[in-house]
Amino acid sequence: MIRLDISKIFDTVSKEQIYTLESEAQKCNEMLHDKSGAGNKFLGWLHLPSSITTQLKEIKDAAAELRSLCDIVIVIGIGGSYLGTKAVVEALNNSFDWLQERNRRKNPVLIYAGHQIGEDYFYELFNLLKGRRFGIINISKSGTTIEPTLAFRILKRRLEKEIGKKKARQRIVAITDKTYGALRKLANEEGYKSFVIPDDVGGRFSIFTPVGLLPIAVAGFDIRQLIKGAITMEKATDCAVPFTENLAVRYAAARNALYAKGKKIEILANFHPKLHYIGEWWKQLYSESEGKENKGIFPVSVDFTTELHSMGQWIQQGERNIFETVISVERTDYKTTVPVDKTDRDGLNFLAGKRVDVINKMAELGTLLAHVDGNVPNIKITLPKVNACYLGELLYFFEKACGISGYMLGVNPFNQPGVEAYKKNMFALLNKPGYKKESEEIRARL
Repeated sequence: MIRLDISKIFDTVSKEQIYTLESEAQKCNEMLHDKSGAGNKFLGWLHLPSSITTQLKEIKDAAAELRSLCDIVIVIGIGGSYLGTKAVVEALNNSFDWLQERNRRKNPVLIYAGHQIGEDYFYELFNLLKGRRFGIINISKSGTTIEPTLAFRILKRRLEKEIGKKKARQRIVAITDKTYGALRKLANEEGYKSFVIPDDVGGRFSIFTPVGLLPIAVAGFDIRQLIKGAITMEKATDCAVPFTENLAVRYAAARNALYAKGKKIEILANFHPKLHYIGEWWKQLYSESEGKENKGIFPVSVDFTTELHSMGQWIQQGERNIFETVISVERTDYKTTVPVDKTDRDGLNFLAGKRVDVINKMAELGTLLAHVDGNVPNIKITLPKVNACYLGELLYFFEKACGISGYMLGVNPFNQPGVEAYKKNMFALLNKPGYKKESEEIRARL
C-alpha cells in the first residue's frame, strides 16, 4: 500500500500540534460517512469503488467494441470529466505511445477535446483524423456545458459526414445523467450506447465512475486493478481506522495545521515524468473543493527534476508561505545504467555502472533536504511503483483527504459556485437567449 510520512513538517508544526487536530479530523471523516456536513448530497464517491464492481463487465465490453472499431477515440469532457482519465492513462502508458505506428498498436490512441475552446485545435484535429477510424466518448452530465457541447456538435457532424449516421451511432458513447439533460435526450433519440454519471457524484470525484473507467479501459488498462486499489484505500480510510494509521485523516490534519501557520501554498511535486497529469488532476480536485469564502490552500504542481531548474529557485528562496507534498516512486519498470566513457570529458565516470533511477533518487533526497533546510515543510507520499492498483489507492486517498480537509477548513468541499461567474459573462457577451438584461449590463461596462 502507499505510505505517508509527515515527519518533515515537525520543524514548522510539532507532532503534538498535529495530534491536537486528531479529534477534529476524525470528526470531519465521520461527517462524510454519516452525511451530516455541507454538500452531503454529493457523497456518492465515498463508497463508489466497492459498489462499481458490478458495472465493470459492461464497461469493459463497451471498451472492447470501441477498440475494435477505432484507431482514435476522442474523449470529450472538461475538468474532472477528462483529467482523471488523462492522469491514469499518461501514468500507465509508454512515454512515446503516441508515436507508435498504427500497425504496432494494440489499442486506440486517446485524444481529448471539449476541455478548451481553440479553433486552431479543431482544425489540426480534423487534419489528424483524415483517413483514420475514430470514435467519440462524450462526457457531460447536463449536455449543455459550452466547451464539451461545442466539441461534440463539431465532431459528431464530422463523424456522421464521413461514415453516415447509422455507423456513427456505433462509435459514439454518451456518459451523462440517468434521466435529464440535453445529452441524455440526444443519446436516447439517437440510440447511442450510454452510461450514467451518478447524481450524487461531482465531476472532480468521478474517476471511479464510467467517466474515467470507460476511456481508461479503451486505452487498454486494467480497470479492475484500478478499482482494487481504490477499494483498499476506501477500507484503509474508514472511520474505524485510528488516526495514526489513517493516511487521509493525517494528511488533511497536516495540511490544515500548516495552513494555520501561514503556509498558504501547497506544491505537489513528483520525480517521475509520467505523473505530470496526476498533479493536474490533484490541482482541480483541491482548488474547486477548497477555494471558497476567501479561504483555501493554493494548489500548485511541479515536475522534478525538470522544474528544479526554474521553479526550484523560488521554492528554495522565495516567500516562505509554501509547503511541499512529494510523490515518491520506489521501483521503476525498467533498468538503464550509465556507461563508462574512456575520455570522461563530461566528468560523469563517477556514475558509471549506476542505475539512472539511483541518480534520480539521490536528486529527490537532496532536494528534500535542501527544501527542508530552506524552511519548506515536506510531506512524502510513497508509491511502491506506478501501476493501476497503486494509482487507484493514490486517487482515492486524495479524494478522501480532500473531503476531510474541506470540512476542517469550514467550507463545502462539494460545490463550485465560483465557476459559474465566467459562464454568465460569456453567455451575455454571446447574446445567448435569456441573457438580454445581462448582455446590456455587461456591454455597458466595456
